Amino acid sequence: MGQKEYAGVVSGLIAHREPFVLATVVRIEGSSLGKPGFKTVISGNGQTLYGSLGGSCPESAIANAAQKALRTGTPNVVKVFLENVENSVNATIVSQSEDEVHVETNCGGMMEVYVEPYLPQQRLFLIGQGGKDDVENALIKFGKALDFEVIVIDHAPLLTEEPDILIKDLDYDLSKLDVVDSDSVVVLTKGERDFEVLEALSKFKPRFVGLVASRQRAVEDAEGLKRRGVPEQFVGIIRAPVGADIGAVTPAEIALSIISDIVATNHGKKLPQKRQNEKPPVASQK
Repeated sequence: MGQKEYAGVVSGLIAHREPFVLATVVRIEGSSLGKPGFKTVISGNGQTLYGSLGGSCPESAIANAAQKALRTGTPNVVKVFLENVENSVNATIVSQSEDEVHVETNCGGMMEVYVEPYLPQQRLFLIGQGGKDDVENALIKFGKALDFEVIVIDHAPLLTEEPDILIKDLDYDLSKLDVVDSDSVVVLTKGERDFEVLEALSKFKPRFVGLVASRQRAVEDAEGLKRRGVPEQFVGIIRAPVGADIGAVTPAEIALSIISDIVATNHGKKLPQKRQNEKPPVASQK
């Protein structure tokens, strides 16, 4: 496969929002079938889709390193030692480094392989109710500044910020969204379509679901969703009122509290949340 095939494989994965890893030989010592510039494209499930590193032994070892890179999102250089069986077994036992791999082959050399993960751009879905909404507008601004792909579903928005995608269909079928587990969704339907929207979202498994609402409406919505048969597991993950407890008052501050909560969730962190028994601030979520 040549460069044209390589470009086609990578372009196809990006177009379909599939995670993958590009592994490239950057340096060798001694005898090695793989040479600098040899590369492979490894899918999210560990399958080699393109290229070669010089043999199945180093490629299987790099496939494991690729899975780790996808979990952490961090590129890394892995040293692959090509040794006989005895040396490989002994080195594996005493090695303390996760960045060194010893494989059983008689080449006798070493390859340094740069393992670079590609993760699809994170998406932020904002579901509005039409009209002027300063929180929605600020979330677009913050989301784009943080390199989210911002998708707004709002039939009649009054925005000064421009999302990446704007869906203005009045009766848009939310099941078409294809929300995945790396996505974040914020619902700004102001009580008018809360049940309809949240019930539709319960069919997906987004990483983050937030409802802009007062504390009283948040409780009422949770009880109403359960009565409508929405699984309690989904109801339990809804952040409502959404946002980290930073004392937010203005629409921009509320948006900042929401985007902070999303970023923390994406990194596996937990920020203090707004509590149900607190009195809302003057310009709080309505």
